[in-house]
Amino acid sequence: MKFNTIGVIGAGVMGSDIAIDLAIHKLNVILVDKNDDTLEKSKKIISGNLRNYTFINEKFRSIKEEEIISKIDFSSDINKASECDFVIESISENLLEKEELFKKLDKVTRMDVIFASNTSCISITKIAAFTSRPSIVIGIHFMNPVPLKEMTEVVKGYHTSDDTLEDVKSFLKAINKHSVVVNDSPGFVANRLSHLFMNEAAFLVMEGVASPKGIDMIFKKGYGHAMGPLETADLIGLDTVLNSLEILYDSYQDPKFRCCPLLKKMVNAGLLGKKSGEGFYKY
Repeated sequence: MKFNTIGVIGAGVMGSDIAIDLAIHKLNVILVDKNDDTLEKSKKIISGNLRNYTFINEKFRSIKEEEIISKIDFSSDINKASECDFVIESISENLLEKEELFKKLDKVTRMDVIFASNTSCISITKIAAFTSRPSIVIGIHFMNPVPLKEMTEVVKGYHTSDDTLEDVKSFLKAINKHSVVVNDSPGFVANRLSHLFMNEAAFLVMEGVASPKGIDMIFKKGYGHAMGPLETADLIGLDTVLNSLEILYDSYQDPKFRCCPLLKKMVNAGLLGKKSGEGFYKY
């Protein structure tokens, strides 16, 4: 199945980066967010990220910002999804908000349009239950920053059909993404592991065992990770990490996912990481 126009719902950091990656691969993108301010901020995020990527990877040096922007239609109207051949959801990790969104998408899109969720922790089977088309609902967990990461985690829900899975794998291959298919389980593989790292790292800081810099250095120099767990938490957003841990705890009722009190305190104080200017590090 060929997808020409892709809807991306949610114009935050991940949604904006997904839009960049799709536009780079000559796809038409409709980037939808209910908040006009978020859409304006998204334009700045896209412009800034494109500049940053030219310094990181030489393949971006031939990409012109105006060409990318011309491929993206910024809209606050969810009805624009009716023009899409494929929809990728990338809103906040809030189950009630996702339920409201997918019920709307179910009404305004063609019945053959695949819904992919970029959720980091919520069950794809649970999301699919909000629609009348559970066989064509799937998870695509893009890694951050999306244009620089070739890896994607593709999550097969209980009802996801084999045809849907093959269509999505072909789509990802066409945009130069490698996909690993996993079965549905809250947090899947990447976030069940990474959130344990980030949460335990926060406990180590709270207990005074080591500084954020020291913890991250051990992971980078000792294990060869590109980023340490606290740098990663700041990049994702500490509020998002907190929400994801709460979803994991609620899903499994396992105390290993109990959120570190320091992490909660920082979120309450507005220290959300890179997007707020301060988290475990200052930006």
